[in-house]
Amino acid sequence: MKLAIFDLDNTLLAGDSDYRWGCFMAQKGVVNAEEYEKANAEFYAQYKAGKLDIIEFLEFALAPLAEVDFDLLQDWHKEFMASEIRPIILQQGRELIEHHRQQGHTLLILTATNDFITTPIAAELGIEHIIATKAERVDGQYTGKVDGEPSFQGGKINRLDAWLTEHQMQPDESWFYSDSINDLPLLEQVDHPFAVDPDEQLEAAAKRNGWPVVSLRDEKQLGIER
Repeated sequence: MKLAIFDLDNTLLAGDSDYRWGCFMAQKGVVNAEEYEKANAEFYAQYKAGKLDIIEFLEFALAPLAEVDFDLLQDWHKEFMASEIRPIILQQGRELIEHHRQQGHTLLILTATNDFITTPIAAELGIEHIIATKAERVDGQYTGKVDGEPSFQGGKINRLDAWLTEHQMQPDESWFYSDSINDLPLLEQVDHPFAVDPDEQLEAAAKRNGWPVVSLRDEKQLGIER
């Protein structure tokens, strides 16, 4: 089995879905727009610097889900997909996914962003398998808490190992595409690591390790050797 793994935010998307959902919830009046935007921006800066306290962030990010009826959240997510997500799905990301699909590779999105936000995005991209941080639900409603280990930094490796065991899979060849220094632990483990439109820290690490540095946003870079 050959496994192609994709990070989502700022890799297949030209933006961060978690950050955009927070802004969307502020627009809906669930949270104070000014205060939420300030905190959201601070967490995002920490994430880009590779210094995010994931538990602190999840307490912040998941709390608004508990304030809204689940059915209404589902309706809002449809709006969110139309206004915030489809416009930032990268066409070259779709082409990269299709390249691996045509090779018969198993496709997997592996993201730290919670499953409420990301599961419909994976479906939009035609990817069946997704590992995301789980937002806890009790009696059909979100609690505002995380369920299990977040799929963040080394947690991505742990969640991936558990997923492979659950599905009785063992890849004989693997790819991983990511933009973020937070994904360095998994990039170091796969057969074919790719730094995609990387942040400065990941770009430096990729150059040290001789990994390809590619862009899914640069139209001139259509031919990526994979």
